[in-house]
This record gives sequence, structure tokens and C-alpha cells, in this order.
Amino acid sequence: MITHLEKIIRGCLPKTKPAERAGGALLVFCVTAVSTVAPFGLLFFAYRMDFYLGLAAESFMCYQILAVKSLGTESKRVYDALTMKGLEEGRAAVSMIVGRDTKELTEEGVIKAAVETVAENTSDGVIAPMLYMAVGGAVLGFAYKSVNTMDSMIGYKNEEYLYFGTAAAKLDDFVNYVPARLSAVLMILAAFFCGMDWRKAVYIYRRDRFKHKSPNAAQTEAVMAGALHVQLAGDAWYFGKLYEKPVIGDDIREIGAEDIKRSHRLLYGTAVLGIFLLLAVKISLAVVLVM
Repeated sequence: MITHLEKIIRGCLPKTKPAERAGGALLVFCVTAVSTVAPFGLLFFAYRMDFYLGLAAESFMCYQILAVKSLGTESKRVYDALTMKGLEEGRAAVSMIVGRDTKELTEEGVIKAAVETVAENTSDGVIAPMLYMAVGGAVLGFAYKSVNTMDSMIGYKNEEYLYFGTAAAKLDDFVNYVPARLSAVLMILAAFFCGMDWRKAVYIYRRDRFKHKSPNAAQTEAVMAGALHVQLAGDAWYFGKLYEKPVIGDDIREIGAEDIKRSHRLLYGTAVLGIFLLLAVKISLAVVLVM
């Protein structure tokens, strides 16, 4: 839907900055509206037919929205490719889960890219949708995912999307502001329960959480870097252009392939803590509504 609407809208607009921004905003409105109304309509009729049919449908929808298993699986493929087949296969595997250019990545670059993806998507793919589902069920969960998907497709600051992607990028920053910080706190707690260096995670989080152009991306990356005692981020190539970025974390030790597996411990630990916390939120909302 995003791809087809982009072609249609761009085909009708003049190539000016205001028109590009307006067209991008129109795309955001249409995609978010459909992504909200469609699941609402399906669930409305399903629950009217039978409560358990509605419950089954909404449960399946929620399962589709969460990305805990897929995030772990896809990053594990990077680990397997790198350790069993070599650097070229590792580059190919990591290219499936990151937006940066991967053809010239070193082994360290491949590992960093995988670990950073796990860190950032612990918020975007797990805690954020979990939070929105706790508040508004699958309907709000799908609304969130539509925004997050648009940002990943058109929210780039390159020549093609600098103006057209403005609305998607800004809205994604807004809807992820609270979830990113909640994810960071939960990840620090997960580091404690997993026997990792939670104190260093807190230190790096407080120092480096704003070392990113996005107000949200460095929140969980900083915690991950501190807990693993490694340095993340730094310069990266996107669409053939080098983007200079500050590093996150201290270079206490050299990052290795096993750090991808260690990042999974924080991913799953954070997800479990998120379930307990947001289940409590959901129950509390239900009690308030009943009262």
C-alpha cells in the first residue's frame, strides 16, 4: 500500500518542497487510517458474531504485530552466516535487516549492525507495539506498526525522501518517544536479571542516549553498548553516501560474533519484563473501566 500510494501521489505532485511534504503527509494519513479502520472493522464484526471468534482473531492479529521471534531469528542468521560461511555471507544476511550499505562492511561492522538492529528493534518491534496493544488492542497496535513501517520505507533523509518522508519520520519519532525510554529502562532491568553489567548500562545510557539524530534510536543502543562493554554506532554508508555518526559506548573490548547472542538475552529478557509490566497496565485499565 505504501509503495503504490507513493507512486500515485508522486505522479500527481509538482517537484517542490511544500508539495513533497504535503504528499508525504497525505500518504501517512491514508496508510494510518486504513491500517486502523480495517482491523477495527474486522474485529467489530468478529466480536458481534461470537466473543471467542473475536478473541481468536484479535489474538492472531497481536501475534502478527509482535516481532520478538523474527528479530531473534533474523539476527541469529547473521551469526550463523558469519561464523559458518564467512564474511560475504554475513554481509548478505545482515543486509536483510538493516538499511545501511553492507557490501564493504568489515566483520566488526557486520556484528555491530546486527547488535544495533536488535537493540533498536527491541523497542520498535517488541515493547512499542506491546504498549500500544495494552492500551488499544490490535487496532492501536496495527496503527503503530503502519507508522513504524512507513518510517522504515520513506523516512530517510536522502535526496529522494528528504521532504516526502518528513511526516512519516516525525510521526514515528512522536509515537516512539515513550516506548523507547520504557524499553531502555526494561533493558537495564533485563541486564540485571541476566547477570550482565547493568551499572555500566545505566552509565552509558545517561551519557550517550542522545547521540543520534533520532531522539529515540540511541536510547536502547546505549543500554546495549553498556551492558555488553562494547562500542556501537559510528560512521555508516547509506545509499552510497557516508554519514558521520558519533560512537555509543566505551571501547572496553573488541566486539565479537558472540555479542549477537548476548544481545538476544537482553531482547528476550526485555520482552518478558514488558509482558509482565504491560499486562499489569492492561488489567489496571480493565479495572478502571469496570468501576
